[in-house]
Amino acid sequence: MKNYRHYSSRQLRKLLRGKSNEIEKQKMLIVLAERNKMPKRDIEFMTNKIFNESNVVTMAKLPDNCIDLTITSPPYEDLRHYEGYTFDFEKVANELYRITKKGGVVVWVVSDATIKGTETGASFKDALYFKKIGFNLHDTMIWLKNPMPQNHNRYEQAFEYMFVLSKGKPKTFNPIRVPKLYKDTRKKRNFHRNKKDNSKKKVGFVGKQNDKVDINVWKINVGGGHVTKDKIAYQHPAIFPEKLAYRHIISWSNENDIVYDSFMGSGTVAKVCLLTNRKYIGSELSKKYCDIAETRLRQTIENDMFLKLKQ
Repeated sequence: MKNYRHYSSRQLRKLLRGKSNEIEKQKMLIVLAERNKMPKRDIEFMTNKIFNESNVVTMAKLPDNCIDLTITSPPYEDLRHYEGYTFDFEKVANELYRITKKGGVVVWVVSDATIKGTETGASFKDALYFKKIGFNLHDTMIWLKNPMPQNHNRYEQAFEYMFVLSKGKPKTFNPIRVPKLYKDTRKKRNFHRNKKDNSKKKVGFVGKQNDKVDINVWKINVGGGHVTKDKIAYQHPAIFPEKLAYRHIISWSNENDIVYDSFMGSGTVAKVCLLTNRKYIGSELSKKYCDIAETRLRQTIENDMFLKLKQ
């Protein structure tokens, strides 16, 4: 990529017209994006599309403060060298901050690799950098999953971090509620009417509420049959579970909001957006994975039309 930095923007545009190698094209587009030479587009013309390009290039086209929610899971550690392109975390993080609306949220799902006997701690470095550039670390959530047995001298790795980052106070929170383990059957109970004087207890009637806000540790299994019923999706090595995408999309956005996935992969976030009446924008470098995502979206639309016809 450094080979193109000494070229002028005019020279790069000329080279782009003649280049056939897609990886080299992406490298040149990234240099143009860094120089802010990518023309900004109307956000409505970019929604409900997956762009087969670097996320830095896609985000460079987006105006400031236009995305309600980003939910994404970046390539981890050594996998940051992906499809001939090196994932530059800091560039992606800064662009995510620029395009996120005030009150918007980024859900960053990530894990650490173990290299030469030690965990890298890259997840924590990511979270601290997000704070440094202006995001609030609104919540550190845990994705608990069924681990794959491995031969090593540590406990089985069964979770990933889900950093919920907000640009200011989150404007939307639709909490998922779960049944209470112990239900309150009392018709009356003591409560404090005056918070400034806790000594004055009063008795009042309370409505029965048999559910509560869920905890920030979500158990969602992976593997065949758990993440999706779309057989074609399993051509991707790390499918994002539909249930996980659904829970975050429902929690941090409303209908007609714009949801971005900077590492779209097999298209799970886009599919769940369709099913929950959100608009999506996606970036994915791999043409193969873009084709998988588009197939899943087409099947989702066709199935929805079929179900409506049956009703």
